[in-house]
Amino acid sequence: MKLRFVIASDYDTILAQINEWWGGRQMSDMLPMLFFEHFNNTSFIAEKDGEVTGFLIGFLSQSNPDEAYIHFVGVHPKYRKQKIGKVLYEEFFKISRQNGRSIIRCVTSPVNKDSINFHMKMGFSIEKGNKMTDSISVFQDYDGPNQDRVVFKKKLDRSTL
Repeated sequence: MKLRFVIASDYDTILAQINEWWGGRQMSDMLPMLFFEHFNNTSFIAEKDGEVTGFLIGFLSQSNPDEAYIHFVGVHPKYRKQKIGKVLYEEFFKISRQNGRSIIRCVTSPVNKDSINFHMKMGFSIEKGNKMTDSISVFQDYDGPNQDRVVFKKKLDRSTL
């Protein structure tokens, strides 16, 4: 597997596949082109034999200088369970540390149990929200009406900053 930074031309490739990767859920609206143009030094593509196997779109917070944010991550369904997500996250952690960041944040939908489990295995904690859904703390209407989200936080080891 090869990791590289995203480039603007990756947008069309990812957009063409993203809804399929999420089992038909409408996800493409959450990933505008601006992420591929303005955050390409903190966002990555994983490839195998020229095929995109996964991607991570992240950025360094401009408002909170100790934080970085993972906006969107996807792994091609036929490549899941091969640690691609873990490799992408670890690369983002490395870049975040190099830029003096010690807190990583991200969100997911409460219906995405695989994502919740993945984040817990990666050492994230769930922030206390204002509502419980399926025994999970969520923030009601976080991304708009009826768009509840599980909010995650991970503190990076400062010894490697």
